[in-house]
Amino acid sequence: MDPAVSAVRVAVREAVHTLSSCEDGDRVLSTLGSLKRYLSGAESPAPPGEQEEFARVHFAAVLRCLAGRLSPGWLELGADDGLEELCASFFLEGPADQAFLVLMESIEGAAGPSFRLMKTAQLLARFLGAGRMAAVMEGQCRRLGEPASPLLQETLLTKVVGLPDRLANRLQRENLDAFLPQNYFPLLAEEMVRVLQAVVDSLRGRGRCSVPSARTSGAGGSLAGTRGPSLGHLSANGSLWFMLFSLHPSPPTVPHRPEVLSRLLGNLVIKNKKAQFVMTRKLLFLQYHHSTPMLQSLLGYLAADSQRRPLLVQALKGLLETWGSASAIRHAPLEQQRYLSKAVLICLARLGEAELRDSRDELLASLMAGVKSRLDSSLPVVRRLGMIVAETASARLHPEGPPLRFQYEEDELSREMLALAAPPPADDSPVEASPAVAPEAAETPGRGSGDGGVAQAPPEGSGSDLDSDDELVPYDMSGDQELKRSKAPTYVRDCLEALTSCEDWGRWEAALRALEGLVIRNPAAAREVSVELAKVLLHLEEKTCVEGFEGLRQRALVAVVVTDPAPVAEYLTTQFYALNFSLRQRMDILDVLTLAAQELSRPGRLPKAPQCGPPGPAPPPGSTVAPAWRTVVEERIRSKTRRFSKGSARRGRDAGPNQFNVVAGYFFFPLLRHFDRPLVTFDLLGDDQLVLGRLAHTLGALMCLAVNTVAVPMGKALLEFVWTLRFHGDAYVRRGLLSAVSSVLLSVPGEQLLADLPDELLEARSWLADVAERDSDEDCRTLAIQALLLLEKLRDRLLALAAP
Repeated sequence: MDPAVSAVRVAVREAVHTLSSCEDGDRVLSTLGSLKRYLSGAESPAPPGEQEEFARVHFAAVLRCLAGRLSPGWLELGADDGLEELCASFFLEGPADQAFLVLMESIEGAAGPSFRLMKTAQLLARFLGAGRMAAVMEGQCRRLGEPASPLLQETLLTKVVGLPDRLANRLQRENLDAFLPQNYFPLLAEEMVRVLQAVVDSLRGRGRCSVPSARTSGAGGSLAGTRGPSLGHLSANGSLWFMLFSLHPSPPTVPHRPEVLSRLLGNLVIKNKKAQFVMTRKLLFLQYHHSTPMLQSLLGYLAADSQRRPLLVQALKGLLETWGSASAIRHAPLEQQRYLSKAVLICLARLGEAELRDSRDELLASLMAGVKSRLDSSLPVVRRLGMIVAETASARLHPEGPPLRFQYEEDELSREMLALAAPPPADDSPVEASPAVAPEAAETPGRGSGDGGVAQAPPEGSGSDLDSDDELVPYDMSGDQELKRSKAPTYVRDCLEALTSCEDWGRWEAALRALEGLVIRNPAAAREVSVELAKVLLHLEEKTCVEGFEGLRQRALVAVVVTDPAPVAEYLTTQFYALNFSLRQRMDILDVLTLAAQELSRPGRLPKAPQCGPPGPAPPPGSTVAPAWRTVVEERIRSKTRRFSKGSARRGRDAGPNQFNVVAGYFFFPLLRHFDRPLVTFDLLGDDQLVLGRLAHTLGALMCLAVNTVAVPMGKALLEFVWTLRFHGDAYVRRGLLSAVSSVLLSVPGEQLLADLPDELLEARSWLADVAERDSDEDCRTLAIQALLLLEKLRDRLLALAAP
């Protein structure tokens, strides 16, 4: 055995034994001083051979011994002589990779919160602040005398990237600022750039170095704001930087410009299967929290070279297949569905007609399946995404056919999606692509015109030589008067007759406009024909272009229900499960029942028309509405009266009984009677999930309005309904069920809940906790958390009342 190796081994064995067992501060300091001579940079260093032996074989054992001795009693042995700083110097001056691994090992191996754990964490924070992470990475680049260990590199990579999560799990609320992701990843990005600069300097000096994988899986989003732009700037400054990244075995963080990514990676995505998986699968399907510019950069990189463009077509096939999957639509979060839809539109904008033609049938099949599933969804956002993608994709995949047009509200999301469907700017277009590759601007469907974006030809005879209309004198229409409308009926029965058998459409419209007021002013007459009125209004169709027809019909129907609640509500709830009704009519029934219940439960309800639909036409400009005589008289008296003490001018709302209490059962229980019985044209547990979701929301609203009445049997029945459907696949239905649970907790007194529904509450609590943690829909998670908070408040209140 080499005498130098033997001497180091003996010295280290004796030193470790002394440090592990000795309680003499002077001896501990002396032992550490003798070991420090083996570190590079010491005042009286040991021979190079001994230093290399110590660093390669014995350094980690010494560090483990020191980390195990970190305790208040041991550090006080040499507190005056700087024992703690001397121990820290071994971690901060020795081989960085071994020091980092020992620190992480000591932190992860701690049994629980302790002095040793916090001291080790503080030492690791000093390690990061001293720039030692760059030494860890640079040490792996300069290992030329021995082959690099893949296991060591993989271990280092895992611990470097996962450091914030690991430290947060161990330290929890005592975590240090240096380990927070917003502080750690920018520091890591700076250290990586420093190491890469050192590698480039070594190559320029004809030196040798190896560049191991610097993958940042799981940290790409955190590094995107710092590392990507820096690397893009550096790669443009010299060929060595370009060579360095083109030889890199896996892609760095995606910059926000396609040309920068192309300069960094070249055709790496073609040569390396792992890079191809990351760029075409992982960043598109598994990670969906990236920004839109990053997604454009990624797909623009694939489109920027003729050799990479087949991968873009392949990515589009996978995207449309996932986008059209009914299971993905049901279970994928809305954020992921938006991400996939944006990726589909970007791919379509960057592919040409010739490239799409070869895969047209496959792409159209996925598109049509997705459109059907998305239009069947209960969530408006999902339906709108389906409409936008269907319009754009059908225009690109089947340009010779008639354009596909949908009606949807334009909002920020739709405008952003349509902007992504536009062709890329000229400077983003691929240099090596064929002329047929660039998509034409005319193929992108536009919106904003009343005719669906289709250009209209100018009318015949509108040439410039015939434009002489400016010389015509306008006809004087100042004396014209509006044609007198048909006289409004004055009795409820006259309205009923006009709506059922009248062929005079003016009288029909007048009857519809007058019906609500007549029902409210003549409740006795309305009760005589209330059920017949409800039947007529429920089946009423718009025969002329009546402004605000739906609102007029709905308000009249609500007035009929409020005037005669029990029989009309019984009729409507029976018709909800009857045959030969459209889904629109069934949802109208639910809306009317909810609005009527709100009006009946309003304290101090006055006999006035409920505002539950779009208002009627406004009076013509310049017209004034004559005030009632009583208002004028009271105003004059008030102006002439002198008062020494003047209270509030506004009188509080009159108190009164909740009129909904007596009839709540007629509204609520029949709606639960047949929800699990499929009909020929109506299946709540099948395809009609939109109505099922609306039913759940309606039941929850009725539960809230029936507070302190028959709330206990209603609450029990509603919880049974919720429990039957709690695992429903549609997010809109689950939202309604969760709202219903909150309604029960708000409406039923807490004492009765615990006395009559203890088992239901226990089952609901476990289900709510599972939804709050695992549900794919963000709104469902929020509603579950709100219901759990209501449960906790209920428990705390009851415990406070039970306390002596």
